[in-house]
Amino acid sequence: MRFLFGLILFAAIITHAEIRTAYVEYSDGETVLEGFIAWDDSKSGKVPGILIVHEWNGLNEHSLARAEKLAEEGYFAFAADIYGKGIRPKTMQESAAQAGKYKSDRQLLRSRVIAGLNKMKEFSQVDQAKIAAIGYCFGGTTVLELARSGAEISGVVSFHGNLDNPKTEDAGNIKTKVLVCHGAADPFVPAEEVNAFTEEMNREKIDWIMISYGNAVHSFTNPGAGNDPSRGAAYNASADERSWEDMKLFFSRIFK
Repeated sequence: MRFLFGLILFAAIITHAEIRTAYVEYSDGETVLEGFIAWDDSKSGKVPGILIVHEWNGLNEHSLARAEKLAEEGYFAFAADIYGKGIRPKTMQESAAQAGKYKSDRQLLRSRVIAGLNKMKEFSQVDQAKIAAIGYCFGGTTVLELARSGAEISGVVSFHGNLDNPKTEDAGNIKTKVLVCHGAADPFVPAEEVNAFTEEMNREKIDWIMISYGNAVHSFTNPGAGNDPSRGAAYNASADERSWEDMKLFFSRIFK
């Protein structure tokens, strides 16, 4: 009897989550993009949709892993492609060139992230009333631009993203809640930038939160960033875990 109960319990665990993944082509104008979706196929009905925007080196294993992790949490995850199908920088120089192209043209950046958002909305599993966007480094900058575009979604989360805004008046367009997960020792996001962002959010009375993680530098969620903080970018397991939990708490509140 105990053996039979064990088999039933094991079967229940196996069928509890059936994570499915796939690559998806879509476009922004004439530019072909290739995103990645992940969802729990064992769930019935609609679930919140989470748009993910990659770091400056494009859609990579970090973004895909986060999509699958979100699917395990019960969300429908869509890892968007900002650069275009097949454009995956291999060096820091290539990454800087690609990221710079979009950071210097915020309208183009917004167009690309909105294309990803619109594509995610097409999937039948997504609850249209419960959508959020998260981004890492370059992606963090991108989801803040999505918010400044006036996107009507539930929330955005920036992980170790830059906070600069060439048109500070655009903060007045924000209709969504904002969470910024910031490395307190990040040399690429100086105090002046943090202070300017704080003033921007407060001036427009945005519903926002910023959490700073002690001793964390840039890229603190990505194991691929290495473990040498003196370089300015490094993985920090504690900050990674805590920021993920802070994101989940944020989601539980905005999706209530």
